[in-house]
Amino acid sequence: MHNMEKIVVIGNGMVGYKFCEKLRKADHSRRFSVKVFGEEPRPAYDRVHLSAYFTGTSVEELTMAPRNWYEENDIELITGELITQIDRSKKQVVSHKGTIAAYDKLVIATGSTPFVPPIPGVEKQGVFVYRTIEDLDAIIAYGQTVKSVAVMGGGLLGLEAAKAVLDLGLETHVVEFASRLMPRQLDDQGAAILQAQIAKLGVNVHTHKNTHQILGNGKLEALVFADKERLNIDMLVISAGIRPRDELARGCDLAVGPRGGIVVNERMQTNDASIYAIGEVALFDEMIYGLVAPGYEMAEVVVNQLLQKAESTFAGADMSTKLKLIGVEVASFGDALGTAVHRSIVVEDQLQGIYKRLNVSPDGQSLLGGILVGDAEQYNQLLQIYKNNLALPPHPEDLIIKAKSQENQGFGVESLPAEAQICSCENVSKGTIIAAITEQGAENVAQIKACTQAGVTCGGCSPMLADILDATLQSMGKRVRKTLCEHFDYTRQELFDLVKVQGIRTFDELLDTYGAGDGCETCKPAVASILASAWNDMILDKSMTIQDTNDRFLANIQRGGTYSVVPRVPAGEITPDKLIVLGTVAQKYNLYIKITGGQRIDLFGARVDQLPDIWEELIQAGFESGHAYGKALRTVKSCVGSSWCRFGVQDSVSFAIEVEQRYRGLRAPHKLKGAVSGCIRECAEAQSKDFGIIATEKGWNLYVGGNGGSKPQHAQLLANDVDSETCIRYIDRYLMFYIKTAEPLTRTAPWLNKLDGGLEYLKDVVVNDCLGIGAQLEKEMQLLVEAYSCEWKEVVNNPALRARFKHFVNSDDSDDTLQFDQQRGQKVPAAWGK
Repeated sequence: MHNMEKIVVIGNGMVGYKFCEKLRKADHSRRFSVKVFGEEPRPAYDRVHLSAYFTGTSVEELTMAPRNWYEENDIELITGELITQIDRSKKQVVSHKGTIAAYDKLVIATGSTPFVPPIPGVEKQGVFVYRTIEDLDAIIAYGQTVKSVAVMGGGLLGLEAAKAVLDLGLETHVVEFASRLMPRQLDDQGAAILQAQIAKLGVNVHTHKNTHQILGNGKLEALVFADKERLNIDMLVISAGIRPRDELARGCDLAVGPRGGIVVNERMQTNDASIYAIGEVALFDEMIYGLVAPGYEMAEVVVNQLLQKAESTFAGADMSTKLKLIGVEVASFGDALGTAVHRSIVVEDQLQGIYKRLNVSPDGQSLLGGILVGDAEQYNQLLQIYKNNLALPPHPEDLIIKAKSQENQGFGVESLPAEAQICSCENVSKGTIIAAITEQGAENVAQIKACTQAGVTCGGCSPMLADILDATLQSMGKRVRKTLCEHFDYTRQELFDLVKVQGIRTFDELLDTYGAGDGCETCKPAVASILASAWNDMILDKSMTIQDTNDRFLANIQRGGTYSVVPRVPAGEITPDKLIVLGTVAQKYNLYIKITGGQRIDLFGARVDQLPDIWEELIQAGFESGHAYGKALRTVKSCVGSSWCRFGVQDSVSFAIEVEQRYRGLRAPHKLKGAVSGCIRECAEAQSKDFGIIATEKGWNLYVGGNGGSKPQHAQLLANDVDSETCIRYIDRYLMFYIKTAEPLTRTAPWLNKLDGGLEYLKDVVVNDCLGIGAQLEKEMQLLVEAYSCEWKEVVNNPALRARFKHFVNSDDSDDTLQFDQQRGQKVPAAWGK
């Protein structure tokens, strides 16, 4: 071990972590010992998706790798410790705690820090930066005490910050020094479309504003601009650019640029051959790269240098990007602003909020760059044409003008060369992806990601991975058809239609008629879902043997082997008497009790044999199943609306109760969540739900296809200013169309993303009834609504069903191996390993 070459990494951000990951994957002989210093208290986390923290994504979900990953890979991770000195003569670093670490090679990945302009009053209470988890925690906490906020900076980071504070329900302003939003990526027309679109969502944009002073008596009260205009706000988030963290380099005489950044060569070496710099702190060819993909490429270059592999150098990186900013798709690539000699093709639709610009060479043969606002569906295709210098078709405008009859204009994935870079974050080529399919046997996108790491960082290339998979399988002579599994040569949609048309109500009947074999763990739950969605029969009657544990016992199995009890609380409204019953039941059965983010009360820790007894008491009190265990409607969240709130314009509680009572028990390909907000302040977070309803002065706006969780996505506006009856009719059609056409375990957000024609096609089907199936969809939904009955009520009243709820098949004994600890006055499962 003492002969191992010592690598010290300063900085445990995304790029610092990626260097460690790439080094360990490539260094099979473990030539290096690796020590990493991170000044934050936790391991590296995903800053690209940092704003998801505001909508419920946890720190753990954002974490790039847990601490045990570093241990398993023989990497010493030291967090909460800031390196303050580099001693180049002794080849060692010193931390603020006095820790000294020697190195043979040093990698500086300190990243950047937010640029805070020297504005008088910037030190006042209520002024924040947007960079770390701690920054976000502080913004969230302070945001609970204020009503209005301004974000200084209208670039990529500024608009991400604006989305975050908008999600907090605050009056939001964006202040930009330049004359337009995103001045480095968008031209005037594109920026104007973006500004108009986000203004519809309640964001006030102030461009061409030079903030002259921050007013307030110790606490922020207003911004004063150079033109004397005043903006009264309670809070300010500064996101006006970054500055490289190059202070360590300056302290040890490493070369830095005039405007900051550690100067590196094409090998990422500084003027000290033993020291490398990567990520946002590195200045290559007079440029700082502020995106994660170039940082990852730099990390790989250094790994190859250390391992003395074939010549590996950094030649600059493409700064193309695609994002969804405050619900609006924005993308730019190549020479987006047309700095070189070019001709432009522009498509602008101010009504729909869409702007597209292609910059082509004067002879019309090459694509030089482009801008997409409001609709970035063609981004991956255009990016590959640009990066691989493919010849343009005779009519390049066809590339950005949608027409349902058009094919791919000869620019499908088949036309890309093997060296085409598909995943820029992980630098994965088309050839590598094809090899994963042809040589390693990858048969789906998940397996491709596991084999190649393509798509694991931002996920932007996932659609292209799917296209390459289909094209490669076809070239291999394999049939590309998303059949359910080897037991059914039908897609889910085809099986759903067969079930409905033939009146099939059991798995065995469907298998005997249209399948083969005995079924598997893929088709059994999928068919159970189809049967439940088609007929809304009692889930335990005929599908018992093909359900997973949750549906078998009408409860979610929890850590430790106990189950949860989740009664329905429509729209979060509950009477005092019902609250008392929940408390009484929890005391009687010694259950852990918690209020959830979905406005329900969960009771945890019930033994399986206790479930019918618990539910008997709850049903007597008027409760019914909340379907927390099923791929079904979970909740329809609401604010207090016009009943109590001074901002409310409609009675959101009553409407939410009506909607939740209508769709309770509705089974679908995946769980469903809804919400109703009483005004544009959006306290019910309706735009993060599978369907969300927001009150207007004239009625309701209906949003669809939203999703929270690990991959948050704003819902999209389907219809505006509709009355309650029309709104429910559209939801009927939307949900039934989703149920009939989605793949198994697909949420509405990815389903809508993949739907041919996207939102516009969905509008045609649901609102315009272009297929003439609107009445049929409504009829099918009404049949499901009328077929509803509380599953737990049926169990409680049916001795045969009730008898199924026991731990052991041949005994009525309870499980005496269950163990619990005490935490804050309630029981919790005993820690694993005790």
